[in-house]
Amino acid sequence: MSVTLHSMEEPSRDKKSLRRQLQAERQSLLDRQQRAMNLQEVLRVWLMGRKENTIGAYWPIKGEFDALPALFRWTEADDARRIALPVTDKTSKQLSFQLWFPGCDMEEDAYGIPKPRGTPRFDPALLLVPCVGYGPDGLRLGYGGGFYDRTLATVQPRPLTVGVAYTHGFVPWLEAEAHDVPLDVILTDEGVHWQRPGL
Repeated sequence: MSVTLHSMEEPSRDKKSLRRQLQAERQSLLDRQQRAMNLQEVLRVWLMGRKENTIGAYWPIKGEFDALPALFRWTEADDARRIALPVTDKTSKQLSFQLWFPGCDMEEDAYGIPKPRGTPRFDPALLLVPCVGYGPDGLRLGYGGGFYDRTLATVQPRPLTVGVAYTHGFVPWLEAEAHDVPLDVILTDEGVHWQRPGL
């Protein structure tokens, strides 16, 4: 079990303040590198039992866990496996996904986040979702833009959704709002935090 080497404040009950607080805590985790290594291992082991061969990931920002090294290793075991990164449509505020591989040409999207340039689009069977925070029963606290919720509400077939987070982000009193789409699985640096029954 990892140890946080600085004190955490009581989480704010205001979601906007809570997002800021959890992001600041994530950036200042003294053992964040070790947590990242632990979560890389948790993700690699968890993926061994999965049959999906296309994964939508994300480009890490603001101290998020970087899943791309583990996913690249996952693709090395099978040539049919593919990774995609999200592309944000500023009008619909939804995400689509483009093929990514190490060394592919990148450009900034509408929000200044790197995305692949000119690679094919496809709908991933499994979607890794970064969490600012997370709560019971697959609840996720994101940045507040609603991009993942809007995308998941319309895409068919719906991909398996796997949240990834550091354990400091657990908020036990977090409650769903009407637009929230719960995740199917949440992985942390300490293992599988939650998995939808029957999955």
